[in-house]
Amino acid sequence: MTLVIADTGPLHYLVLIDAVDVLPQLYGRVMIPAAVRDELTHTNSPAAAKRWIGDLPQWCEIRSAASVPVAAGLGPGEAEAIALAQEVGADLILLDDRAARAEALRRGLLIAGTIGVLADAANHDLIDLPKAFERLSRTPFYVDPKLLDGLLAQDSQRKARRGTKPKDTDS
Repeated sequence: MTLVIADTGPLHYLVLIDAVDVLPQLYGRVMIPAAVRDELTHTNSPAAAKRWIGDLPQWCEIRSAASVPVAAGLGPGEAEAIALAQEVGADLILLDDRAARAEALRRGLLIAGTIGVLADAANHDLIDLPKAFERLSRTPFYVDPKLLDGLLAQDSQRKARRGTKPKDTDS
C-alpha cells in the first residue's frame, strides 16, 4: 500500500471535478496535514470541498507534522505537507504549486499533482481523461494547454492499443 500526503490544491480540484475517489484506488492510504484541513474548511473554500473534508472518507487520515520548518514562499498547507511527507516517509506527495514542488524535489520527495493523478487514473481505466480535463477547465485551475494536448494524445493511443473503454466519472 502506498502512503500519500496530499496538499490542498490537488484535493480541492479533485473534489470539484468529482474525481477524488480515484485516490484510494490508485494509492490506498492518503494522509492530510492539519493545515490542509484548515485550508479546505476556510470561509473562501468551495462548498464541495468543505462538505468533503467534513465527511472525510475512511481512506483519509488527518495528521499534524511534529515540526514544520519555515520555507520561503510556501503556504501553511504546503509547508506542513512537505514536513509530514518527510516525517512519515511518504511514498508520494501531491502538490500543484510550483514553489512547493521545487522544495519537495529539493528534499528528495516524489511528487505528483492534479494532472498527474488524473493521467494515472486514466492509465488504470478509472476515469475518462478528456471528460476529467473538460470538468477541470471549468474551474480556476491553470495548466499549459500543450501539456493537456500531449496527455490526451497519449491517452488516445493507450485506449487504441488496449481496446479499453474507461469508466465514466459522471456517475
